[in-house]
Amino acid sequence: MSKFQGFESNKKRKIANDIESEQSQPWVEKYRPKKLDDITAQDHAVTILKKTLESANLPHMLFYGPPGTGKTSTILALTKELFGPNLVKSRVLELNASDERGISIVREKVKNFARLTVSKPSKEDIENYPCPPYKIIILDEADSMTADAQSALRRTMETYSGVTRFCLICNYITRIIDPLASRCSKFRFKSLDTSNSLSRLEYIAEKESVLYEDGSLEKILDISAGDLRKAITLLQSASKLSSYNDNNKITPIQLEELAGIVPTPILDEIIAKVAGKNVDSIIEYIEKFSKDGWSGTSVIDQLHNYYITNDMFDTKIKNQVSMILFDTDTKLTNGTNERIQLLNALQSIVISMFMQNSNNNNNNSNNNNNRNSSSSSSSSSSSSSSSSSSSSSSSSSSSSSSKKQMVVIR
Repeated sequence: MSKFQGFESNKKRKIANDIESEQSQPWVEKYRPKKLDDITAQDHAVTILKKTLESANLPHMLFYGPPGTGKTSTILALTKELFGPNLVKSRVLELNASDERGISIVREKVKNFARLTVSKPSKEDIENYPCPPYKIIILDEADSMTADAQSALRRTMETYSGVTRFCLICNYITRIIDPLASRCSKFRFKSLDTSNSLSRLEYIAEKESVLYEDGSLEKILDISAGDLRKAITLLQSASKLSSYNDNNKITPIQLEELAGIVPTPILDEIIAKVAGKNVDSIIEYIEKFSKDGWSGTSVIDQLHNYYITNDMFDTKIKNQVSMILFDTDTKLTNGTNERIQLLNALQSIVISMFMQNSNNNNNNSNNNNNRNSSSSSSSSSSSSSSSSSSSSSSSSSSSSSSKKQMVVIR
């Protein structure tokens, strides 16, 4: 009896630990889709993968698309439906290629796992899952692998294709070498639309008892720009901060601050300083702006959206401002000083606008001069025509009088 009680207590303790670990999980992992049916907005890829499940004969696969669109979740759900929760531990190898990107990883980890003999499934697994006779290697962020590593991987894929399938996941398919991409069946993952993302956030907020003001979830989607992973992480962070509010609700202003978005009033002040074309005022304001800790990258993104979508500016100004902001963003990505680059960008925009206004004024003055010259030339031509007509009339009169004189003389 005591042994039975001890077994029951251990079982209860294990269940309690499992529940506690699930509650302490990040929401991105906690609410990751467990089945292919849970994947939304990727109907084409899910339909094809379901068909392959029926035959259990997978090709090598290449998933590509923007981050946070469900690429990793899809292949993990597929492997669980293929092998089940027990067999998946020995049949699937998941590597993040951004951390392990050298050729040594392909020669050691990948090759060693690919050449292993396929483990035999249990009777229970065979009854409930397809359990095909091969393993699956998942290489996440494969576009970060070096060209040499990708070339070595090509040979490994060919040699062990009988017992191993590869799934490459990347954001940019152009960074995958052609010999490797041609060996894979390609699946494009598009950015999630607003309706699917919003319904998922509402589901998570309901499960976690999160309160939010109207427009808060829409603000999360606007900030995340189609990245559902980023949206769920921001929702979790905001839920912790909302407990300090009076009404325990998430507000759009808090979301902007959490995401590092520069508030609209501050952005309007920067735009006004640029429009004023006072360089000393811009320098003074950016000094204060940098001390407040705002992100220079966020300012560049928001300025780009303002100038490009504003009808007040013509195409030439928009092109020049875009080139300035693109160059600044590149330099910030390379780790340059934010304050210096932001000052340089704003002053360059001021110079571009000043030059454009000067050109417009010159063109207007030239047009006015052309009008005046054309009017003066027309008046002079009319006067010359009148003088010529008068001279012709006088000549005709003189000729007639001379004729009369000749008649009289005769």
